[in-house]
Parts: sequence; C-alpha cells; structure tokens
Amino acid sequence: MIRPIMHDESFLAQASADAVRTDVSVARDLVDTLRANKNNCVGMAANMIGVLKRIIAFEDNGKYVVMMNPVITDKMGEYTAQEGCLSLTGIRTATRYQKIEVTYQDTMFRMKKASYEGWTAQIIQHEIDHCNGILI
Repeated sequence: MIRPIMHDESFLAQASADAVRTDVSVARDLVDTLRANKNNCVGMAANMIGVLKRIIAFEDNGKYVVMMNPVITDKMGEYTAQEGCLSLTGIRTATRYQKIEVTYQDTMFRMKKASYEGWTAQIIQHEIDHCNGILI
C-alpha cells in the first residue's frame, strides 16, 4: 500500500525501534511507496511513511532491497555530500563514506552482511540516519 510521506521534523527526529516479524507489512508498504515516488526518491526509511521502525528500502541496480534493523559495521573514505530528501525541504550537507559494510536482517529475519560503495552506500547511510532520528 502506498502511504503518505511524513514531513513532521519532530517525528522524523525520533530514533526508531527495532523491527520485528510483524513489521514485514511495513516493509512492503515502504517498497510500494518508494516505487510510487521513484522519480523523486531512491531510498526510504520507515519513519518517512510514519512508522518508527528500523526498516529501509532502496533501489540498487534496478532491484529494490529491504533491510530490517540495518547497522553499519565498517566504513572508509570519508567525504562531504549534498543531499536532498523527500521528507525534508532543501539540500543539506552530510558526512558520508565511500565504502560501508552493513549487517541487517532480510524480510525473513535471516542475518545478512553486505558491502556497498559509491552511490548505493550513500543512499544506505542516508536511510540509516533516518532510523537513528538524524535529520539529513
């Protein structure tokens, strides 16, 4: 189900709780909403659709990826990025890393570990910031 985009900064500034198995429907809604906004958005966190759970979704080489409870476990190659956000107005400055390693659970709650770099790494960092209540 496509959900409305949250713009309330006081809500977005709250840290999200861990996702649990009953939150899989939120992950589906997140992907549906991301697809509906694909012309303006490449990644979303659950708080962007009004749910304070640690769930992110993003497009990676034409495929939508969902991460439940993602955590960046390693990072390298610090740089400064200028980013926009569907939930927030304007362009904001953020510290990002060229390469990251992430541990997360898939929608079946199996533990996964993956490495990303470049644009996809930047998207994931942006969405994990959302999970942590960091306004980008």
